[in-house]
Amino acid sequence: MSQTETLTRKDVQRAAWYWIFFHHCAQNYERMMGVAFGSTLSKSLEKIYKNDKDGLADALSRNVTFFNTEPHLGSVIPGIALALEEKHAQSPETVDAELIQSTKNSLMGPLAGIGDSLLIGTINPILLSIGIGMSSQGSSIGVIFFIISWLAVTLSIKYFFFMKGYDLGLDAVKMLADQRLKYIVTTALTIIGLIVIGGVAATTVKASVALFFTSGEMTISIQEILDKIMPSILPLIVTLISYFLVAKKNWSTNKLLCAILIFSAVMVILKVM
Repeated sequence: MSQTETLTRKDVQRAAWYWIFFHHCAQNYERMMGVAFGSTLSKSLEKIYKNDKDGLADALSRNVTFFNTEPHLGSVIPGIALALEEKHAQSPETVDAELIQSTKNSLMGPLAGIGDSLLIGTINPILLSIGIGMSSQGSSIGVIFFIISWLAVTLSIKYFFFMKGYDLGLDAVKMLADQRLKYIVTTALTIIGLIVIGGVAATTVKASVALFFTSGEMTISIQEILDKIMPSILPLIVTLISYFLVAKKNWSTNKLLCAILIFSAVMVILKVM
């Protein structure tokens, strides 16, 4: 009987789903996601090393070491590691244990940065902005939209990248290192994000001038004049000032909210806004 067994598609899919739902289980300061990483591969490793207890022990040991990355795009790493473990069991001279560990260590940092920028820093705010816009009148549709869309995006990404990592093996490393591809994707998502956030700012940020200019029987609304110059110009100004205070002056969100509240109260008392 062969010392090793080949994984089926079902085995890999089971590992992928385990990663999807349990990538942050047993999180700790010593190994971060290391225990979850090892648990993700454990059933597959037990099959691969079915007749080699020492090989299984070594494989489990090297896959519960320190590991920390962004779990969505980072799901490609356990997929790659699983493919490398299978090749190592079949042909140790082709893929050695050090290569498996070094691949994990070299990918987790860059993918953490890319994943945080694209998922947490771009896609998440876009979906939140759309949801806020849908709930601006008190509707719960925006909340439902965000939950469903976020789950759909993240579950799909984690499953796809895990399976793709397994299919490509070491070839995935070359693809992930492509700086041109990274630049194109990042730029495209940034443009989309700015468009969506700009639209949400124009429709949800409320700021209008209550002053009127009166001369005899003629009354001119200052707000109407501003709208003719540029619709929603005041919400735009408020948004840009808020961004400047948070991004450039390091204001906290609570400090900004208090400042807006005080400013709004003063403007209303003076009947300016």
